[in-house]
Amino acid sequence: MSLEVIIIIVFVLGYLGIAFEHSLKIDKLIPALIMMAVMWGIISYFDMTVFEIDTKNKDLIPYKLKSVMNYFLGHTAEILIFLIGAMTIVETVDFFNGFSTIKRLIKTKSKVRILWIICFLAFILSAIIDNLTATIVLITILQKLVQDRTLKLWYAGMIIVAANAGGAWSPIGDITTTMLWIGDKVTIPALILYLIIPSLVCMIIPTALASTYNIFKGEIIPPQKSESENPYGFKILIIGLSSIVFVPVFKIITDLPPYVGMMLSLAVASLLRLLSVFELLVERVTLLISGLLVSIRTNLDALSVVASGKATSALPYESVAPVIWKGV
Repeated sequence: MSLEVIIIIVFVLGYLGIAFEHSLKIDKLIPALIMMAVMWGIISYFDMTVFEIDTKNKDLIPYKLKSVMNYFLGHTAEILIFLIGAMTIVETVDFFNGFSTIKRLIKTKSKVRILWIICFLAFILSAIIDNLTATIVLITILQKLVQDRTLKLWYAGMIIVAANAGGAWSPIGDITTTMLWIGDKVTIPALILYLIIPSLVCMIIPTALASTYNIFKGEIIPPQKSESENPYGFKILIIGLSSIVFVPVFKIITDLPPYVGMMLSLAVASLLRLLSVFELLVERVTLLISGLLVSIRTNLDALSVVASGKATSALPYESVAPVIWKGV
């Protein structure tokens, strides 16, 4: 058995381990790392020749092993840094309950209208924050809107369909298109031009078919309790989404790798987040100082009245302070 066949067998076994991670009850990272180490180990130990594909001349160019590994490590690091930056921005938005403000867009009780609204939101969000994150965000919001479990599953299925369709036409909407874009295999104008219409069709047709099912007839029963929203949630949401959308624009202008633009967007988003928190802090401190001044003034008035021996209709300090502190 040749070494090439052994490497292929290792690859197939590793890929099967990734595909059946749930059945094997192991994280897919484990077989992926084992597969990578064993394959490169065989190539290095037996001093096998590695080749780089010349796509222009359709030829194989021999390379040194370390050069090839450093090359792919650099590309992998670009993708990881890009994804880390994007996920950090998304987590920041979620920390301020920014995605919860999306519920403002869903004011209807009609199941069909909610279906179309959620599917369009999934289509748009998945093109900005990638399809997996958009799916998680919208299903989390769905949990707070719909009580019936069967209806939740139907909505969740349609969100997945719409999110996958929306992530296909954007360079940052799916890990596959992101890797192709970072590797300069596709361009943004071509990706949007050729895939935006098919993606819309893949979202609209299933949604139109689903809207005819009996499960989406009638109205939902809204939950009785409503969660309080963060006053800066919507601002942080706009800042976060705008920062991510800015990344492709930055690459077009500067022709630098996308992870550079993502790091810039992360820095700007973090700075604006700090400014929003600082604004909230200033507001709270101002209320606190105002409360203390009112309390001191009330206390002085009460002392002056007691000293003069006159009755007063003014509120005592004990009745004013709780009101002030409650406002703070």
